[in-house]
Amino acid sequence: MRNLRILITTALMIAVSSLGVSAASAADRVATSCTSASSAQVPAARAIAAPVTVWLAGDSTMANPSSGRCPVGWGSQFDALFNSDVTVKNQAVGGRSIQTWLYEGNVSGTEGSDSECRLTSTTYSSRWQAMLNSSTGMKAGDYLFIQFGINDSSSTCPRHVGPARYRQLMTTMAQAAQARGAHPVLLTPVAAITCSGSTATKNRGFVNETFAAGSATRAPVIDLQTLSVSLYNSLRFCPNNGDYGGSGPLGTFFCNDHTHFDTYGAQRVAGLVAGDVRRQNLPLAAYLT
Repeated sequence: MRNLRILITTALMIAVSSLGVSAASAADRVATSCTSASSAQVPAARAIAAPVTVWLAGDSTMANPSSGRCPVGWGSQFDALFNSDVTVKNQAVGGRSIQTWLYEGNVSGTEGSDSECRLTSTTYSSRWQAMLNSSTGMKAGDYLFIQFGINDSSSTCPRHVGPARYRQLMTTMAQAAQARGAHPVLLTPVAAITCSGSTATKNRGFVNETFAAGSATRAPVIDLQTLSVSLYNSLRFCPNNGDYGGSGPLGTFFCNDHTHFDTYGAQRVAGLVAGDVRRQNLPLAAYLT
């Protein structure tokens, strides 16, 4: 019996020893696997956001200043609101309707039977051709902000644009951006300052057309007219005596008219646009500072 007990004990010790080695080996394999998996995840965690170009198409209320301090378009102040991964290319030009911006020099002063200004050529302007360039223009992940609707309300050619034509051209621009993988953002025209007693009021057209183009292309719309009027009311610009070039709040915000901005006004309007980018949770918001 004593010898039997010795044999059983020895066998058990050998079994336990064997199990211990197997367990240790398994533990080593698990640890090695976890370490490898963790290392594989490091590059993804350290991924850097791709640089983005924000293209701007619009009129003088968006354009870079040409000389002096006035007018200053809000687009000239937009770049400062983003981190260094964003480059803003402002192609807005003063005095342009959406059609004269697209077809510079090819819009006649003659109105056709459809009540639209006749085109002498369907060749796009050099600025739009550059934005459409497959090598140096809009690329996947970029953004195109489009804001017109101020000069378009002219009753005479070449700036006049009717509602249906406006919607068509804005839709065309948005679809061209999407075809290149870029993201169009449509804006209603920023408001001028007009008052009804102590209340600033809306005074721009083409709002419904902008939203219709947004619906047709599923592009986000920033209602800059509503946002700007709300800002004017919060700053209590009304009532006023029309002294836009003075040293008071209006003179600080506007140039010596009811439409164009001084630097401070341009900064505030750019902030409205950026704020709505964030409110709508557009992916571009990740680049805002």
